[in-house]
Amino acid sequence: MATPSHSIPSDRMAVLFAVMLVAAAGNTAMQSILPAIGAKLHIPDVWVSLAFSWSALLWVLTAPHWARQSDKRGRKALMALGVTGFLLSMALCGLMLWLGLSGWLAAGTTFILFALFRSLYGGLGSAAPPAVQAYVAARTDPEQRTQALSLVSSSFGLGTVIGPAIAPFFILPVVGLAGPLLVFALIGFGVLVALRWRLPDDVPRFAARGAIVSYPTTGASPQTAAEEAEEQVLDQSEPHPPLRWTDRRVRPWLFAGLLGGQAQAMVLGVIGFLILDRLNLRPRPDEGAAMTGIVLMAGAFATLLSQWGLIPILKMSPRTAVLSGAALGGTGTVLTGLSFDFHGIIIGFALASLGFGLFRPGFTAGASLSVPRRDQGSVAGMTASINGSAYIVSPAVGVLLYNWHPMVAYTLMAGFCGWLVLWGWSALQPDQPTG
Repeated sequence: MATPSHSIPSDRMAVLFAVMLVAAAGNTAMQSILPAIGAKLHIPDVWVSLAFSWSALLWVLTAPHWARQSDKRGRKALMALGVTGFLLSMALCGLMLWLGLSGWLAAGTTFILFALFRSLYGGLGSAAPPAVQAYVAARTDPEQRTQALSLVSSSFGLGTVIGPAIAPFFILPVVGLAGPLLVFALIGFGVLVALRWRLPDDVPRFAARGAIVSYPTTGASPQTAAEEAEEQVLDQSEPHPPLRWTDRRVRPWLFAGLLGGQAQAMVLGVIGFLILDRLNLRPRPDEGAAMTGIVLMAGAFATLLSQWGLIPILKMSPRTAVLSGAALGGTGTVLTGLSFDFHGIIIGFALASLGFGLFRPGFTAGASLSVPRRDQGSVAGMTASINGSAYIVSPAVGVLLYNWHPMVAYTLMAGFCGWLVLWGWSALQPDQPTG
């Protein structure tokens, strides 16, 4: 007797799509306005960068825990926890910034409270993405699962584009630069209501474990999470020794991810401050936030072009994607560092983002293809850790070097890319295409 095909209704998929979208968009929107906020409060650049790094650290530390808890406490409950953490963080951070910008709080107090409430996003926000993926994987038939997972995962990448694109429109007359955070808090509240109202917490039809999703930035790799979650559905293989970080099969790919990840994180950490300085916008932070949003949006579009267009069309192998991506990333980084006008900064940053958009899925696919199916869960966790760890220290280091001398910072970023190309030419083994 034939078993009827099951899929998630479109209204529920829309809610899941919105959960992923708002989590990514809110973070990249903040990334675009944070340098301008620091300039307006006269906070040193490195402290502004550390506030972002603090959130990334908490995301990396807590994401594996929430991925495991989604099986025990229910996927809908973990989604609600993640969205609640997001909206509370946005609302409280926005309120503190508004009070600080209005003169009710001292600048130092404002930023300490901002960093404290920012931890709600890093610590709780990471609960939502793996719960969404596990929810979808556990309620769809195998023939529909890949498409459904790709849809919700693509919303994470789409959010990285939407965030910096719409953030400048939310810089409102009364609340100023705090406006984008308060608006995203309202959007998050709407998503939470829809989640509670439209999504039933029914018994899943299949077992599944949500993939650990890397910290959302404009350089995110949107398709990776869907592939990782797909690999983790119903793995009934025999017990086997755990995959180690020192395993010779994955070690070169992980080291490649570490090198390229540091360069990408530094580029993203410095770009907002570069725009303020090169365009002489520190006296006009609101305008600087708008310009930064445009540049980040151009970079996000370039990233999606490489990952959704170039890799599938050209059918690049992991090695080719990593090496060509590092070369383009290094070239774009140098052009950005040498640019003193808005047009040049956009072109350089977009070229760098195009390269990093090739590099990131290349290194992820290379690590995945280097081990058998039974080790896919372990290698997915390793690549997610490498991706997330880059945003803990590197942005702050990049800003410190940038404040010392801009070309020192950009030389180091390009040096990471150049070293990856020279070392990876012989260390990375060719394999099958990623597309």
